[in-house]
Amino acid sequence: MTCLLARGHLLIEDLPGMGKTTLAHLLATLMGLDYQRIQFTSDLLPADVIGVSVYDRGAERFHFHPGPVFAQLLLADEINRATPKTQSALLEAMEERQITAEGKTRPLPYPFFVIATQNPAHQVGTFPLPESQLDRFLMRISLGYPDQATERRLLQGQGGRNKLENLRAVATTDDLRLWQQASRQVFVSDALLDYVQALVGSSREIRETTGLSPRAGMGLLHTARTWAWLRGREKVLPEDVQAVWPAVAGHRLGPGTEGDTHAAQILQSVIVP
Repeated sequence: MTCLLARGHLLIEDLPGMGKTTLAHLLATLMGLDYQRIQFTSDLLPADVIGVSVYDRGAERFHFHPGPVFAQLLLADEINRATPKTQSALLEAMEERQITAEGKTRPLPYPFFVIATQNPAHQVGTFPLPESQLDRFLMRISLGYPDQATERRLLQGQGGRNKLENLRAVATTDDLRLWQQASRQVFVSDALLDYVQALVGSSREIRETTGLSPRAGMGLLHTARTWAWLRGREKVLPEDVQAVWPAVAGHRLGPGTEGDTHAAQILQSVIVP
C-alpha cells in the first residue's frame, strides 16, 4: 500500500511458491483495480507486453491490439526470466505511464502500478535486471517463509488463492487518488530533509556502487510521507524514513544481500539530526 500510494512500482524478490502472485491479486481485488498478469519467459517478445498492430483486410488498415500492459495493476511474474530486450519494454511504461507503438503514444490507465516478481539470481534461467530497470522500482521487498502458525493455517485450508473468490473491493480509484494527494501533504521539516540528504549522500561514498540517484532520494521522501500518513501522522519522523529505507535503497546499492548490507551500514552510520 505504501508503494501504491507513493505512485511507485514494487519488486518482490523471493523463492517460487511464497505467495507473491496471490498478494498482487489480493491487492487488485481489494482496491477494485483491473488486473493483468504476464508470465515472463525466455521467448517472450516486447510485442507480447505492449501489444501489436494487426491488418484488417476489410477496412484496409492496421488496428492496434493493446497488450496486457494496459491494466491498472500489472503483475510481471518472474520478470528476470525474460531477455533484457523484453524487460526494457516496460521501461517507458513504468517511467512515463505511457507506451509508444507504431509511431503513436498511448496513455496507460490510472493508476498504472507494476508489481514485478523475480526469483533469486542464483536460480537457473534468470537474466539479472540492469541498474536502469531496478531504479524504476520504488521499493523491493521479500516475503520470506511464513511462521509456523501461519503455515499451519495454510495447510488447514484457511488461506491461499481460493479465498480471493470471496473478497470484494473496499475502495475505488477516486479514493486512491484522494489518498495519494493526502499523503503528499504530510509535513516534512528542514531537519528531516537534512537526514534524507545525509542518507543519500552517504550512499554515494561507497566505492562498490554508484549510490542513490536524485530520483531515488525523492522516492525515499515520498515513501516516508506515505508511511507516516498510513499511520495517522501529520508529519514525517526519522523513524518513518528508517522504516522504508531498506526497501527503497537495498536494490539500488547492489544485487541481493550485498545491497541490503550496504543499506544497513549506511543507516547505522548516519546520525539522526
